[in-house]
Amino acid sequence: MLGQQYRKDSRVVAYEALVYAQGLKLAGDGKDIWVFDVDETVLSNLPYYAHHGFGADPFNHTTFNIWVYEGKAPALPESLNLYKKLQSLGIKIVVITGRSEAKRNITAEIYTMRDFTLGRSSFSEGSSDTGTAVVYKSNARKKLEKSGYRIVGNIGDQWSDILGTNVGNRTFKLPDPMYYIS
Repeated sequence: MLGQQYRKDSRVVAYEALVYAQGLKLAGDGKDIWVFDVDETVLSNLPYYAHHGFGADPFNHTTFNIWVYEGKAPALPESLNLYKKLQSLGIKIVVITGRSEAKRNITAEIYTMRDFTLGRSSFSEGSSDTGTAVVYKSNARKKLEKSGYRIVGNIGDQWSDILGTNVGNRTFKLPDPMYYIS
């Protein structure tokens, strides 16, 4: 992650996603969307993990939440570039994240500081959500499709971001050497 391979791998995935998107024939009705995850897809928590032993220390929700509310997570450059290029093609960006609804405002602030626009988004309801990340994200995508949106692309760092139902026309998996969410 601190070397160049992580960035190279991310660049390849973003490039392939962009080439795919450039070949799409969009309806032009504002209903073509691309789903993005947040953590380790758009924003990097690497500084937090570096400070906490790169996973050698047990995960602590309290200290991680403090990190999130500090708003210091940097943007991942390859994702920011893809995000903006997709928007310039006329594709709307939708964010589906496991972050809790309580973190919506700080996430929007971070997005603004990092030159992203949050747009339509779905945040986890925490304890009221049932099932796994796959179930939560599948249900969120299903709601989008029932509202008339077409998911033309879907990108995330976890398999749970891009598996399940209603995944869209094409999925793209970014590298994440830090952790795995089932």
